[in-house]
Amino acid sequence: MLHELGFGGMLFSPLVVFVPIAFALTFATRLVLHQLDLRRLIWKEAWFDVGLFVCFLAAVVFLYGKWT
Repeated sequence: MLHELGFGGMLFSPLVVFVPIAFALTFATRLVLHQLDLRRLIWKEAWFDVGLFVCFLAAVVFLYGKWT
């Protein structure tokens, strides 16, 4: 179960932490694909980036849920 994060007496959604992690993973994957010149094989890059972000976000939430 996901719980709120307390910081300075205020409660925040766990997504405040999960979204930047997923964004960083997406950015790192984009850099690797660019370095390996595999971006040219992707037909719709914007949709690929959104899908990749959603998959990483789901993976981070899933892995965090298993640890708690």
